[in-house]
Amino acid sequence: MASSIQINGVWIPSPVRGLKEIVSDAVNNGRNAQAEMIGERVGRTNYKLENLEWKGLWRDEWAQILQLTSGFFFMATIPDMVSGGWITLKMYPGDRAGQPYWLEDDGNFKWYESCTMNIIDCGIV
Repeated sequence: MASSIQINGVWIPSPVRGLKEIVSDAVNNGRNAQAEMIGERVGRTNYKLENLEWKGLWRDEWAQILQLTSGFFFMATIPDMVSGGWITLKMYPGDRAGQPYWLEDDGNFKWYESCTMNIIDCGIV
């Protein structure tokens, strides 16, 4: 299976269409009384992958993704729309959700119809 995200050195399945690549810059101030921008960028550009969604993951596939992000902080290699290449960043996960569809005989979930999460840049320079 093709992949576009690596977490802690492991390529995970590519999400379905609909994810958003977000880049943002923090500023140290805002605007003055004349509404002129007086702030300056601080730190570096930050990244976020929003609306990551996988359709039809087996329990073990979803569990692996969750385990790779369970230490809260993790290293992720993601596409960099700014450079057109790849970037590796320390990131953390947003909410993670799975929509179970198929049960095993013992009642445990076997297959997930939809699994979602966001991953967010820690901003470490």
